[in-house]
Amino acid sequence: MDFEFSEEELAFQAEVEAFLDATQDPAVMDPARENMAQIVDTPERRAFMAQLSEKGWLGITWPTELGGKAGSGVYEYLLNEALARRGAPQIGKGVGIIGKTLIRHGSDKLKSEFLPKILAAEVEFAVGYSEPDAGSDAAAMKLKAEKVDDGWILNGTKIWTTSAHFADWYWVGARTDPDAPKHHGITLFLVPMDHPGLTVNAIWTMGDERTNEVHFDNVHVPDDYVVGELNHGFQYISEALDLERFTMFTFSPIQARLDLLTEYVKAAKRDGRPLKDDPVVRSRIARLTAEAEVARVLGLRFVAAATHVEGKPPTTQASQYKLYATELSKRLADASMDLAGPESLLAVGTDTAPMRGRAESTYRYTVLDTIGGGTSEVQKNIIARRKLGLPKNF
Repeated sequence: MDFEFSEEELAFQAEVEAFLDATQDPAVMDPARENMAQIVDTPERRAFMAQLSEKGWLGITWPTELGGKAGSGVYEYLLNEALARRGAPQIGKGVGIIGKTLIRHGSDKLKSEFLPKILAAEVEFAVGYSEPDAGSDAAAMKLKAEKVDDGWILNGTKIWTTSAHFADWYWVGARTDPDAPKHHGITLFLVPMDHPGLTVNAIWTMGDERTNEVHFDNVHVPDDYVVGELNHGFQYISEALDLERFTMFTFSPIQARLDLLTEYVKAAKRDGRPLKDDPVVRSRIARLTAEAEVARVLGLRFVAAATHVEGKPPTTQASQYKLYATELSKRLADASMDLAGPESLLAVGTDTAPMRGRAESTYRYTVLDTIGGGTSEVQKNIIARRKLGLPKNF
């Protein structure tokens, strides 16, 4: 497999970097924000996404008849990695998870209503799969959807909905057939976040980021806002999670933190001796550098496999990348704390701290990356069953 970019792809990459240089704004771009925090959660960030829309960079891989460019996924990859490198909001949920699922499975009404808004950066989504009693098992959701004459009534609770406090619409799974096996009988709905039956309560994470618990109290959803076929929601969720595992866990912030640690080790001294001369330190940096290259190539392999939006996302490649990259991110955070010593406990942004305190915030936040989009244990199970052919109860 050729992992080099073509001249056209490199030209696009340069165009994106020039645009980001010209629009550099600390209110929009903060490299200290970790992967899952690079979201469109402020007016300034919404305005920035509107600029991306004007450039025609949203929906690059979408079909032309739906407003896209039918382009290669490599261009979307280059764009998202460049955004993540600067700490800018990523194209994420709207263009990737919701948009691509609607293209494959949505009704004409949902496509006509939401796809133009996604391309114009006029709408933001929250994603509701997790529930208090379901753990990492999305198929165990119990949010109840009962059929009424003109739609459905939803009751129950979702948890860990990161964008619920600023999103416009809720992309949510509910159980429409309680008697079906747990991987069946689930349906996807689109619900406006300003619905009076929704209550959003903040939950603050160890990474200093807000997520939410969302309560449904007799939330009415018209039939028109059912996504795809009734009781096929888990299959759609599985496809969307494959996209999430790749697009929301970009590689470039990992590389940036490795570069930051490497530069620190080059200059730092311990007991009067250069840290870079310690053979144990050199071995650890070398190992992390090799592992980073593995993560980068796993990401490119996913891009090569996901040829276009009409095809189903490659499941095992997404899980392999997500598992390896997020666990590497944790190992890198551990190394940054270890090599920087006691001063690594100083908070991010502290000028006198090693790496300006990045190690401390990363150490806390990278734990979240191994949970979001499916835990590392879930990824191992997917790889074991779908790639290695092992039985479920191995």
